[in-house]
This record gives sequence, structure tokens and C-alpha cells, in this order.
Amino acid sequence: MTGTAPEKPLEEWPEPVHRLDATHVEGDVYAVDVRGHRLLVDQPVDAGGTDRAPTPTELFAASLATCVAFYAGRYLHRHGLPRKGLRVRAEFTMAADRPARISVVRVVVVPPPELPEQRRAGLLAVASHCTVHNTLRQVPEVGIEMEA
Repeated sequence: MTGTAPEKPLEEWPEPVHRLDATHVEGDVYAVDVRGHRLLVDQPVDAGGTDRAPTPTELFAASLATCVAFYAGRYLHRHGLPRKGLRVRAEFTMAADRPARISVVRVVVVPPPELPEQRRAGLLAVASHCTVHNTLRQVPEVGIEMEA
């Protein structure tokens, strides 16, 4: 997709299954409502915000990190291994050119201290196939439109 308009007519898009709403709160603060949960996003002070919450870009990286963590945690649980001490760190770099975007993401899985050596490769393989990572590897169609 090269622009912001959908490449196919909207009536050809499948019916959405999941929905969330982002609503302006004040300044650069927006609330995201999803399934009865509310998250806030903001911008840092040096970017004109009040730094009340993470930026949308930080939430994007957090989404990947928490998805990897979830899959890793399920792997550990499935194999009767403790999840205590499991951490996932995401580091990202913004692109130097336009359009504004993340150019590099590094995700580091810090396994629980008791993880047996023979389970490390399996844990990494499962964690590497989380839904968010799969979505980044097979980019979805995205259409941005304005309600009539």
C-alpha cells in the first residue's frame, strides 16, 4: 500500500472482528478504550506533550515485547517450568529519513534463571512466532479513511 487511502473499495474489506477507539483527552493525550480497558498515550515534554503516558510508538514496541513474553510464558507453563524471572526487553531506533517510523527493533528474551539449557532453543522458537511478530513479518493491509 503506497498511500493512506485503501487500495480496494471499503465494501470489499472483511467485517472487522476486533475494535478499539482512540479519543482525545487533552493536549497530546489520547485514551484508548478496548474491551473495557483504558490506556493513555501522550508525548514527552520535549515533543510538546505532558509525558503522562507512553507514546504510540512506545506502545507499538511494548505490544511486540509483551506478545513475545506471553508466548514465552505459555511455553514455560506448558513444559511445567517456572515463569518467575521471565523478562522481555524491546529496544528500538527511529529512522533518520522520512517517513517517520521505527527502523530497527531488537527484542531480548531474558529467561527465568532455572530454564534448562535444552529448553532455550524451544523457548526462543516459540517466542519468535508470537502474533505481533508474525504480523510484522506478513504486513496487513491498512486503510485510513474518514467517517462520512
